[in-house]
Amino acid sequence: MGAKMSGLSRDMIIHPGETLKEVMEDRNMSQQELAYRTGVTPKHISTVLNGEKNITSSFAKKLEYAFNIDAEFWMNLQADYDNELLEFDELHNISTEDISIFKKLKDEIAFIYKNNFIQKFDTLEEQILELRKYLNISKLNLIPSLVSSGAFRAQTSVNYDPYVLFAWQRICDSLSEKIETKELPQADQITKLIDICPKIKELSLLPQEKFITKLQEYFSSCGIAFVIAPSFKGAPVQGYIKTTQNGKTAICMTFRQKRADIFWFTLFHEIAHFINGDSKQKFIDFESTENSRELKADLFAQNTLIEKEAYQDFVSKQIYSLNSIKEFSKQQNILPSILIGRMQKDAHLKWSDYPEQIVKYEKL
Repeated sequence: MGAKMSGLSRDMIIHPGETLKEVMEDRNMSQQELAYRTGVTPKHISTVLNGEKNITSSFAKKLEYAFNIDAEFWMNLQADYDNELLEFDELHNISTEDISIFKKLKDEIAFIYKNNFIQKFDTLEEQILELRKYLNISKLNLIPSLVSSGAFRAQTSVNYDPYVLFAWQRICDSLSEKIETKELPQADQITKLIDICPKIKELSLLPQEKFITKLQEYFSSCGIAFVIAPSFKGAPVQGYIKTTQNGKTAICMTFRQKRADIFWFTLFHEIAHFINGDSKQKFIDFESTENSRELKADLFAQNTLIEKEAYQDFVSKQIYSLNSIKEFSKQQNILPSILIGRMQKDAHLKWSDYPEQIVKYEKL
């Protein structure tokens, strides 16, 4: 669909019968003669010339003999006409519901335009058609049924907006498509990722502006596209992991809750999902979900960031001074913020303890 459809009258879309008429005039051929040459009735010729009937593949072949013009030419004329007619009807029959949904997704669409994922047309109707193509769906109001059908795993216990979630997931796909990764069999990806986890953990000590690039490098070496996506109201998503049809794995994260401890815990949680084979299910992690798969990923994240026995020994002593926290964090090669967050979650500290030590990241 192009801008030429905007403001165009339906009557201005040229039927292939007009071209047939011009060829007949150039050859000084009457409708009766063309009927004799093609073996059809004069009435059939008349209806095609008047745009009342289309040029079928059978008639196109007959015209090839009559004019020595390839049947493909006539069939392409008909296909172009059909497509333009379809696009015109699509453009002028957009429901008020689709318009409402489009306007509702203004923040997500602004990000899509900013990153040139789709072309921005002049009219609202054309923009909606372009968004449909980008989201790979024929009508925007079909999105909820697609989400609930399990097209990707979205836990029903979490309150989310299906339209925002669907658009967010597509944005993640677009961002990950830009990342070049090393091609590796999945078994090798898992082995390499497990080996590189200590290096990934070390990146938590770096400022936000420095560790993102390094994370992409590390994950790319494992054959995984890693991206940070913006968070949008209506999609309380922490992370997203999937394997595309061509075998490419993508991990998408957000800085939704800003806290460093939550980000790094979620990152290793996503790594666990990949190791456990959840990427094939387009697994989306929300802020608050609990099931066996999630608990298994939680344990991996906890024990990778902080050694299990060392943590148990530390908290058992109940010496929670800032100095002791900093010293233990140094031994574990993590930010004190990560240890404090873990201790707060486990109720060894109050959520109000050591607020000045809590590292927060800027949202994208």
